[in-house]
Amino acid sequence: MRQAVTVLGSTGSIGINTLDVIARHPDRYFVFALGAGKNVTTMAQQIVLFQPRYAVLAAEADALQLQAQLPSGTPTTVLFGDAAMAMIARHDDVSIVMAAIVGAAGLLPTLAAAQAGKRVLLANKESLVMAGPLFMQAVADGGAQLLPIDSEHNAIFQAMPVGFQGDYDAAGIKQILLTASGGPFRGWSSAQLHHVTPAQAVAHPNWSMGQKISVDSATLMNKGLELIEACFLFHCQPEQIQVVVHPQSVIHSMVQYCDGSVIAQLGQPDMRTPIAYGLAWPERIEAGVEALDLFQIARLDFCQADEETFPCLTLAREAFAAGGTMPAVLNAANEVAVEAFLAEQIHFDRIPTLIQYTMQQHTVEPMIGLQQVLNVDSWARECAKRALIEGTL
Repeated sequence: MRQAVTVLGSTGSIGINTLDVIARHPDRYFVFALGAGKNVTTMAQQIVLFQPRYAVLAAEADALQLQAQLPSGTPTTVLFGDAAMAMIARHDDVSIVMAAIVGAAGLLPTLAAAQAGKRVLLANKESLVMAGPLFMQAVADGGAQLLPIDSEHNAIFQAMPVGFQGDYDAAGIKQILLTASGGPFRGWSSAQLHHVTPAQAVAHPNWSMGQKISVDSATLMNKGLELIEACFLFHCQPEQIQVVVHPQSVIHSMVQYCDGSVIAQLGQPDMRTPIAYGLAWPERIEAGVEALDLFQIARLDFCQADEETFPCLTLAREAFAAGGTMPAVLNAANEVAVEAFLAEQIHFDRIPTLIQYTMQQHTVEPMIGLQQVLNVDSWARECAKRALIEGTL
């Protein structure tokens, strides 16, 4: 029986790659629903190609524009808004949900999929960063399968013992080695970072990603968010994770064992590999990815992350250590800072400054519920935006 898939964030890079893998296996999967922000043109093309039952955009105006662009007789129902996005994530007919909406906007539908017991392919790391304890409880209560799709977490998942439940001593695991490319500015000085342009920051040397994630990679905030995500996914603390800069992006992450073994997952820097693994797990299916040529690669380099020049990684550690609502503040302030940088309102090196300032203004609260998380997210955004307007930095 073919499995029905909802793709949240279908017009982004992860969503597009997910649809590519699905198209290669029409005997196994079909697209039940598509969800996206505001990319009407790409969504219209995807609807014509995949004929989903539902398509959801964030705003009503964009949904109306999308409806007008569709050919007469298209069987897809076009909807908009948070409630509709959550509906296509938890629908009874859906088996698999690709959660790839970038940022805080992905939290509610991803949580809905977890509560409904779906196989959740998690590419939205912000769900765990903002509301990790709540999200993991929803996975447990809903009986959901949670499979990480970020290349690093997917690699760790593959390198862990089958059925690992968090007992590091019993599994003989010494530590997780979380790899990072180092981004386009690896080796640059703080003075050089001051003059970085948005065009430079979004030009990742190895991966094809959206603007926001590319900037996060350049600041190392992406690695900080991934560190927090890994702590929830693999039941560990930050001190059990070592960040290893690996410029070639061939080794996607590693697990070190007490007997001296290090198990690594290698592959092309192509997101279709972890996507295919998540869709078919525990099986493996063809993903359209070129085989890795080790002779062409020739060498693999490693170095420590420069957290002095790139303090976002340190800020993420501090946010997780503070616990409660602080990771949600970190995430919200980062989203505001990245938007301001892309709009050329602040310099690149001011991104961590704005995040740190916002964190300093927050009094940590124990996490008690989703509405609290959403309120803190809203507060942090307003705090960061106010600092930008008032020139506090």
